[in-house]
Amino acid sequence: MFEVVVSGTFRAAHRLRLLDGSLEPLHDHAWNIRVTCRGKALNEDGLLVDFTVLRPRLMKILADMDGRELNTLPAFAERNPSAENVAVHIADELARAASDATPIACVEAEEEPGCFARYYPPEP
Repeated sequence: MFEVVVSGTFRAAHRLRLLDGSLEPLHDHAWNIRVTCRGKALNEDGLLVDFTVLRPRLMKILADMDGRELNTLPAFAERNPSAENVAVHIADELARAASDATPIACVEAEEEPGCFARYYPPEP
């Protein structure tokens, strides 16, 4: 089994919707994102995933969120901009951007040092 990991950071604000329907105060985080790809076989070039393809895909997604209030993005119109949903959004966007079968095992979103959520997309 092989794993390839790429990571990146972005800064963004959010306001979580609380159970009573109110919003918590707007606050920002320096988000750290880690994407892990996993697979049993390497391609003919001896790679599971090419870093030079995967990392720019991730960086484009993060750039689109950088400096923004996550609540205002279409991806979070219907879902809370929690660390869990940030991880889901990044996994979904990576899957959409991939023309190959990039084997994403998990996306980790750390919003504060030591506070992170990990999402494991369903296997295709």
